[in-house]
Amino acid sequence: MSKRICFVGLQNLAVLAREYNQHGIGGEEVQHTLLARALTARGYEVSMVVLDYGQPDGAEWEGIKVFKAYGSDDGLPVLRFFHPRWSGMWSALKHADADVYYLSCASFRVGLVAMFARRQRRKLIFRVASDMDCEPERLLIDRNYRRDRYLYEFGLRNSSAILVQSAHQQETMKRNYGLSSTLAPMLVDMPSAIASFEARSIPVLWVSNIRQLKRPDLALDFAASSREVSIHMIGGRISDSSELFDAIRERATSMPNVTFHGQIPYHDVNEFFANSRVFMNTSDIEGFPNSYLQAWARGTPVVAFFDPDGVIEREGLGFAVRDMEEMRFKVKELTTNGETWRAASERCINYMRCHFDEDRILAPYLNALHGNASGRERA
Repeated sequence: MSKRICFVGLQNLAVLAREYNQHGIGGEEVQHTLLARALTARGYEVSMVVLDYGQPDGAEWEGIKVFKAYGSDDGLPVLRFFHPRWSGMWSALKHADADVYYLSCASFRVGLVAMFARRQRRKLIFRVASDMDCEPERLLIDRNYRRDRYLYEFGLRNSSAILVQSAHQQETMKRNYGLSSTLAPMLVDMPSAIASFEARSIPVLWVSNIRQLKRPDLALDFAASSREVSIHMIGGRISDSSELFDAIRERATSMPNVTFHGQIPYHDVNEFFANSRVFMNTSDIEGFPNSYLQAWARGTPVVAFFDPDGVIEREGLGFAVRDMEEMRFKVKELTTNGETWRAASERCINYMRCHFDEDRILAPYLNALHGNASGRERA
């Protein structure tokens, strides 16, 4: 039975260790850490491969050992792919000495880990993080880097198991790559209490890293056309979208009904979800947003353009909308009508309690760990 698992998530330490939470993260870092904690509590030997933030190599947090691969700015252009990125990654993987290596998000690292796993006769589990991971034409990998696209596909085809967030991803992975996958829901950091409609001081919350596909501009368009509604925006700077971050921040700070917080550490952001009446999502494309689960667990309905597998509309967990006019109408309804909000909030809470029991969520991950799910089947 595979009892040693290593999570390859270079930014995971910002979630695992509060003292490093000034570094940016995304939803996958949260999921890696929640899963790592759950497996540690069940007796697994868990480690992580992360970036070098100056922490001691092999240091331990909450029973999870952390091995550093390289610093984000280490190495010379072009050559840094081989050293320290390839060499540092393999060195950290070797130190972890796991039976199973787990990573997510399309990148060249999937191929590097797959090559290491094959060489060492270990298992690789890959988890899809976005719909784009299943669509070759929409991968978040620069088209000029054919090497990185090849390595990603090599990693996919040499994974012991592929996990996906939605039925849509399962279908597109099969159609585009000819690979089978297993549906694996996400873990949630559940709250101890739920605030009432009257106690919540934030009408509308928007949370995401500031990048174009998340459409922060649409959140500000909403604010400009709904001046009676106060909106709080939380989002960090991404290295390849610095100009967009500056433009969004400048525009947001000039608007009287927008409070722009910039980056907020994961350890503090759940307070914003708990204190909001509505969570708004304006993304063009997602996987299954971790932010939806953070909101629903705290009884906060979601109003969004993106509705994974139709769950918002089907379960009444807020409103799935088609355009900005409909978004304005639904947000106003939820922020001003206490009766409507309370009904939607109760559905969110009940949905999370029913579908996100930890033992139930862990089942497909444990099956993959123990070889009961395969992602290598060809169509």
